[in-house]
Amino acid sequence: MRFETPLVPARLIRRYKRFLADFRLEDGREITAHCANPGSMMGLATPGQKVWLEPNDDPRKKLKFGWRLVDHENGHFTGVDTSVPNRALRAALGAGQVAGLTEYKTVRPEVKYGEASRIDFLLSYPGLPNAYVEVKSVTLCRQPGLAEFPDSVTKRGAKHLEELARVADQGHRAVMLYLIQRTDCTAFDLARDIDPGYAAAYDAARVRGVETLCFDTRITPHGVELGQPVAVVI
Repeated sequence: MRFETPLVPARLIRRYKRFLADFRLEDGREITAHCANPGSMMGLATPGQKVWLEPNDDPRKKLKFGWRLVDHENGHFTGVDTSVPNRALRAALGAGQVAGLTEYKTVRPEVKYGEASRIDFLLSYPGLPNAYVEVKSVTLCRQPGLAEFPDSVTKRGAKHLEELARVADQGHRAVMLYLIQRTDCTAFDLARDIDPGYAAAYDAARVRGVETLCFDTRITPHGVELGQPVAVVI
């Protein structure tokens, strides 16, 4: 998935109100950008950090920049836009490039299911059980090389796990797919201390047949692509 317009570098001044952040561009201008991330962004919102913003000239948008990446200035990046994983995965699923789901040829995004929920992707193919795939963006890293989810309490995430478990009860495939939007992690685990409720929901869902897939990503200021399967150490 390539960004629609070339990204521009900036420095973070502050993040506030969850979806807003102020930045200083290289030319000295201070601007406010949209932050498409409802989590805590632990370790990713330190004033002074180098970031990459996506400008836009859409007259319908009040804010003319969107925060896309954190540049760790050591060759590694973190993607902070939680809409990016679905955009990157949709192309990969359609091309049969997602290990564990390659046999499915029909990919339908945002399909209603459960109790007023929408599954990120519903996959189907004649002769196979439907596969319901829920996607989560992973950006937390508190130990070198280890990505964790979630970075804050997520009752919505726990609800999604229960919905997936019900799908598995009905004989369909139910898949929880974690996409690590960091280039510096090689393993994945749950942040049980941050949200014990989510961890309990995950454990219960696994017992009922919910599968886990985890992949890393290749990230540059040009775009984000699906990477390789990552070890799950849960």
